[in-house]
Amino acid sequence: MASALETLCGQAYGAEEYKKLGLQTYTAIFSLFLVCFPVTLIWINMAKVLTFTGQDPLIAQEAGKFTIWLVPALFAYAPLQPLIRYFQMQSLIIPMLISSCATLLFHIPLCRILVFKSGLNSHGGALAIGISNWLNVILLGLYMNFSSACERTRSPVSVELFHGVGQFFRLAIPSALMVCTRVSNELGAGNPQAARIATCAVMFLAVAETSIVSTTLFFTRRIFGYTFSNEKEVVDYVTKMAPLVCLNAIFDSLQGVLSGVARGCGWQHIGAYINLSAFYLCGIPVAAILGFWFQLRGEGLWIGIQLGSFMQTVLLSLVTISTDWEKQVYIYIPYLLVQTGRNNEKRKKKANSQIQEEEHRA
Repeated sequence: MASALETLCGQAYGAEEYKKLGLQTYTAIFSLFLVCFPVTLIWINMAKVLTFTGQDPLIAQEAGKFTIWLVPALFAYAPLQPLIRYFQMQSLIIPMLISSCATLLFHIPLCRILVFKSGLNSHGGALAIGISNWLNVILLGLYMNFSSACERTRSPVSVELFHGVGQFFRLAIPSALMVCTRVSNELGAGNPQAARIATCAVMFLAVAETSIVSTTLFFTRRIFGYTFSNEKEVVDYVTKMAPLVCLNAIFDSLQGVLSGVARGCGWQHIGAYINLSAFYLCGIPVAAILGFWFQLRGEGLWIGIQLGSFMQTVLLSLVTISTDWEKQVYIYIPYLLVQTGRNNEKRKKKANSQIQEEEHRA
């Protein structure tokens, strides 16, 4: 749901409405805290839910206890994910890298102590996740409030954050059904050509990266299984499944990029429809038929997943290819004129000029 900020903050940053980044981040944090309460009720009763769906009672009981201990991590995610988007929209990667590394160095010994020394066993692992996530939140929050790099985008906490809750949920709910920073920045700045180039560049990088990963995995498939087990049966099964995993790496990377483009343009609803149709109408039924009816088991399930990813990639590709980038800027301009106020004459003139160009081209 925090992916809604990829549209809201990305376009605000591109439009040089810097203070809105801080305000929208606070709105997202507040909104996600509201979501945490019903989710917590589900997690507390997870053992009953799993038992009702037919899971083994002992497994359901242990899973239910684990999710209860995981509740602090859930509430940590409410501020953590918006903060991550806040930094991503400004291309502030180093602070997130340092914070993540510091959290990792803290998490490893903490997890070992809570799991093996405290007697909490697996519950200690869940508690360690929550503590580490809160540490990450604190580090990012301190950087946001005291670093000069965030001076332009810092905004005081005020009642204005409540005004954007409805707009946030309108984008957040479809985002939850989906799986672009640069695209949203360029659209907000009124640069359709730059948005087009950014899309092409990231697609090229995705193809190059997945080609390397998939090729490496395919040619090492006969020894890759030994990283999981020394059992020959397990190694042989990994070798058999490796080609499907290679396809998964390709499709998952491409759909991730294309979903990012959709979020950058504010098309969360389109992405949600595509994801639901690709997986629930195509991927999952095929996986169930191949896995259980034709007795292909794990291989059949993976084939169904790959088919869903393939359909998702194809549909998102068609949407991206047919995108009129100039029109996307034109759609955003009225919002830009309202948000910039009367004192930003330079941006208003640029926006009006682009409106006239679009009308002339039409």
